Amino acid sequence: MDKKYVYLFNEGNADMRELLGGKGANLAEMSSLGMPVPNGFTITTEACNKYYEDGEQISDEIRAQIEEYLGMLEKETGKKFGDRENPLLVSVRSGARASMPGMMDTILNLGINDVVAATIAEKTGNERFAYDSYRRFIQMFADVVKGLSKKRFEEIIDEVKAEKGKKDDLELDAEDMKELVARFKEFYRAELGEDFPTDPRTQMMEAIEAVFRSWNNERAIYYRRQNDIPSDWGTAVNVQMMVFGNMGEDCGTGVAFTRNPATGENKLYGEFLMNAQGEDVVAGVRTPQKIDQLKEVSPTAYEQFVDICSRLENHYKNMQDMEFTIENGKLFMLQTRNGKRTAQAALKVACDMVDEGLINTDEAIMMVEPQQLDALLHPMFDTAELKAATPITTALPASPGAAAGTVVFSAEEAIEEAAKGRQVILVRLETSPEDIQGMAAAQGILTVRGGMTSHAAVVARGMGACCVSGAGDITIDEEAGTFTVGGKTYGREDWISLDGSTGNVYGEKISTVPAEITGDFERFMEWADARRRLKIRTNADTPRDAAQAVEFGAEGIGLVRTEHMFFDGDKIKAIREMIVAKNDDQMEAALAKLEPLQQEDFEGIYEAMEGRPVTIRYLDPPLHEFVPHTPEEIAELAAEMNMDAEELQAVVDSLHEVNPMMGHRGSRLDVSNPGIARMQTEAVIRAAININRKHPDWNVVPEIMLPLIGDLKELKYVKKMVTDTADKILAEEGVDMDYHVGTMIEVPRAALKAGELAEEAEFFSFGTNDLTQLTFGFSRDDAGKFLPEYYSAKIYENDPFARLDQTGVGELVAIAAERGRKTRPDIKLGICGEHGGDPASIEFVDGLGLNYVSCSPYRVPIARLAAAQATIKNEKK
Repeated sequence: MDKKYVYLFNEGNADMRELLGGKGANLAEMSSLGMPVPNGFTITTEACNKYYEDGEQISDEIRAQIEEYLGMLEKETGKKFGDRENPLLVSVRSGARASMPGMMDTILNLGINDVVAATIAEKTGNERFAYDSYRRFIQMFADVVKGLSKKRFEEIIDEVKAEKGKKDDLELDAEDMKELVARFKEFYRAELGEDFPTDPRTQMMEAIEAVFRSWNNERAIYYRRQNDIPSDWGTAVNVQMMVFGNMGEDCGTGVAFTRNPATGENKLYGEFLMNAQGEDVVAGVRTPQKIDQLKEVSPTAYEQFVDICSRLENHYKNMQDMEFTIENGKLFMLQTRNGKRTAQAALKVACDMVDEGLINTDEAIMMVEPQQLDALLHPMFDTAELKAATPITTALPASPGAAAGTVVFSAEEAIEEAAKGRQVILVRLETSPEDIQGMAAAQGILTVRGGMTSHAAVVARGMGACCVSGAGDITIDEEAGTFTVGGKTYGREDWISLDGSTGNVYGEKISTVPAEITGDFERFMEWADARRRLKIRTNADTPRDAAQAVEFGAEGIGLVRTEHMFFDGDKIKAIREMIVAKNDDQMEAALAKLEPLQQEDFEGIYEAMEGRPVTIRYLDPPLHEFVPHTPEEIAELAAEMNMDAEELQAVVDSLHEVNPMMGHRGSRLDVSNPGIARMQTEAVIRAAININRKHPDWNVVPEIMLPLIGDLKELKYVKKMVTDTADKILAEEGVDMDYHVGTMIEVPRAALKAGELAEEAEFFSFGTNDLTQLTFGFSRDDAGKFLPEYYSAKIYENDPFARLDQTGVGELVAIAAERGRKTRPDIKLGICGEHGGDPASIEFVDGLGLNYVSCSPYRVPIARLAAAQATIKNEKK
């Protein structure tokens, strides 16, 4: 063969994750460890990529290899596909190299048809089991391969139960299962105009294609973008001999974690169902039993499972998430992977494993996803209000945190309402993978069905969302848009609150309070801080934001946006007076009003930062942002300013630009209106003098940043205004105080001319928002309208305004850093755009040797951890 696209489990190992996917590599590894893994083979991620290269067709070469390895599997198992004597049934499952729980597709019981079902019934003496397996296969194949409605199949089951007078699926007997098979086939034929396929090989090839296709389903694409998983990784496909948990009461299936994924407690945690298949547990259709109860139900299998759990955790040195099946009392392992866990659990597991000697601190740092920390930084319920509130129901605490919002009943509704800025709670009978975007948009998720390992629970924990599941005493009426519990009905305008740590649900809005960094969190972050090279600053425009950032570990401010200080009270009036000034005297009068207001703001920020470095960016946006635009607003402002409305309208009209984001803004304003730079310099320097007199130990050294510079002469011109003003004030005050003047690199020309700019600039801060905007030619305000089509077409993987484009914008950053250092070896380099809080962007700039990143206050801990991980990764390169 030219290229090997298929591997038996016993041919692979854990180091082949990129080729075999996470599931395939782990199945191979468990097999090599001598664990009870049903035989099977893996079709590689390269086969998936070739499938797409070949126009979504499985090539003859790959088909031939699948047939060859199917023959090997038949030989290994002693069973044959479609055989009348000893039929082989298989599962077909996806398996990307990065865990994507619930995002792609699985088909169980493949290979069954009328003849095989009858054979299984005869051989096992269990007719119900045979036809239960058959109806499940039809249902999954029709959904995954053909896209038929899952809901309609559930309705058919409900119809049969109603006709037979039965309430539970388990009450359906063999004849009922045969009836379901017949009705499912009728539905399939009616919808597709063809009979359900009976040839097992046809079934398998179509299923494999469907799994490849699922790599690009909407929910998988969304998950990849959320978790930084490249589209060219592809998914592997695992074909594995079926073992059956639905053959009777000595059979079962379950999902378990080696530690509690919600709290991190070092105790086996999971659920199982007897006489069931795996999808029953994760779908939440039946309420499962806790894993501890397996000790009484199947003691031999339980003891073996506990031993395997211990071995797997010690082998992988990480908390494991496992799926298992018990067939006739015998245990089989179907999967292991590093378990998704809450942020709280992630920190506890990391700290505990260090204490247990399983891992070192570097390994602990790499175990926690930086984005997870976000869940620990946002508010929790106010204790006093919580104590006064009474739960309307209590269910399973599936994912911790606090959430309050009005009720919605569909993912689409959640997305729509969240887009309007509203807080919502998604209330569902049970969630499915298709709901992922709605779950992300909601403050929290409440489900009627499902356990701690249901889809809702697993996905919510992965995204750090609050979730309460299994609230069985709630009755939902989706058509009416209501749910009822305890005799009271709640609708779309009603507020409810969820406590994901206790499982309590409240029929009211409960306020929240800020989180604190203590305990495992504090200890873990000390490890990260000791390991990282990059300094972490914050973007803050108010003393409150600055203080919050310091609490979260910020080491300075990388960006104070001075324009944000102008938008309230007297400040907006003063800046409007400046804008409409007709002569120098009016301009100076307006600036004289602004200076003490700005100085007061800067003093507040210096106080909050307690001597840490503060970089202040001078006025950046175009002036039209400060004036009203509707006739009513203009008339109101004109009256306030003792102006004629028509005169003010003329001023507003004069500020209009065809493309204001590339127009009269940034340092261009200072060139046109030197008084602005002088006023801001006076405020910056006088504020620093006052704070240094008040706190001499702090030694505040102002860092003045000039925005949108593109030329050395331009920088020299504006810098001279700053230094002349600053030096004059320092001389008048008799103060010897350092200050620095630098620039933002946000115009592509500035990046290319960085060597020249460094002759005057003492520091560069990369304004990666504008640098991205000007490099791509995208408006960051409008790109969201067309970028989704770029993701679908695989032109871009991510929003370039959220994740730094390393090959384009990143190259400009690299060029500027190199050329700037050549001129001024000690130049300080940082980034202060939104990318400063993105882990992938942090890893990139750490590799370039920048000094710091700056991000919003609530992303500071995320950046601290991401910087530590970047150091560890870059050291290994």
